[in-house]
Amino acid sequence: MVAEVVRGLRSGAPFVESLHHGTVVGLGRDGAVALRVGAPERPVFPRSAAKPFQAAAMLRAGLDGVFLSRDIPSDLLAVVASSHSGEPAHLARVLEILSVAGFSADALRCPADLPLGTAAAEAHLRAGGRAEPVLMNCSGKHAGMIACCVAAGWPVANYTEPDHPLQQVIRRTVEDLAGEEIAGTAVDGCGAPLFAFSLTGLARGLRAMVQAAPGSPERRVVDAMRAHPELVGGGGRPDTDLMRAAPGVLAKNGAEGVTLVATLDGHTVAIKIADGGGRAGIPVALAALNRLGALPGMDTPGHLELDMAQLAVLGAPTVLGGGRPVGSLRVRLPG
Repeated sequence: MVAEVVRGLRSGAPFVESLHHGTVVGLGRDGAVALRVGAPERPVFPRSAAKPFQAAAMLRAGLDGVFLSRDIPSDLLAVVASSHSGEPAHLARVLEILSVAGFSADALRCPADLPLGTAAAEAHLRAGGRAEPVLMNCSGKHAGMIACCVAAGWPVANYTEPDHPLQQVIRRTVEDLAGEEIAGTAVDGCGAPLFAFSLTGLARGLRAMVQAAPGSPERRVVDAMRAHPELVGGGGRPDTDLMRAAPGVLAKNGAEGVTLVATLDGHTVAIKIADGGGRAGIPVALAALNRLGALPGMDTPGHLELDMAQLAVLGAPTVLGGGRPVGSLRVRLPG
């Protein structure tokens, strides 16, 4: 078990309502495994936590070329690595990437969807909107893939096929960054190929990106995500909120309970919650960073001031009953 949810009291003690089991790996500043819970060497599907790797692969494949005289702007690159909420700022940038590549949203091969969040989806429907591929949280990645194909002179129609040149570059990039071979291939929720590798490889790969030389494809992705946390997720999204509360920290959530977090000095944590739920990921990541001794040092040179109040909220989310606090999620890392 890595976290529990308590609601109310029983015989004067907090009543445990739910348990979250999971696997955790933490890398120290030197890159060595300094924390492990479960078996992080087993392959997992990283889902959208792998998007930074995919964005780096697109840069390696020449994504900048579609922008002719300049590199892809950092805000557009952040959207390529995002799981956005479908907010107007997100959609404008997805459409800008497609426009530069000479395509419309009709070229996207991700499924139609509504904006993330009940209120946003209801507002979109009330305004006469419908589910569309551009609203899907992976449309930024897909727009980047289309633009990359144009830049490289590759066919666009089949860009999501596993044997497409772009997907082969992504596979090789993932293996290079993770330091291991792909253990299996499936189809992600957005329709793109999904590669399985270990949580340790996932952490190792993100650490390699964080520690990469300034101006390299890997570091450019990291710097873009840090500069535009609101474009990586959206309002109220835990990974966006963490990057805002701790400037310089990189965070990326994926479906089915995957969370990836790294600090400027190389401390990196990868998490897979066994039940696939997302609510425990960021709290467990913060506890793991604290266990590694990373949190106290995040206000050293290179990091801006931490929002300790927001970090406390993110580390122990409140459980509501009737609209008022009645409990919280509590991390219970073994050891």
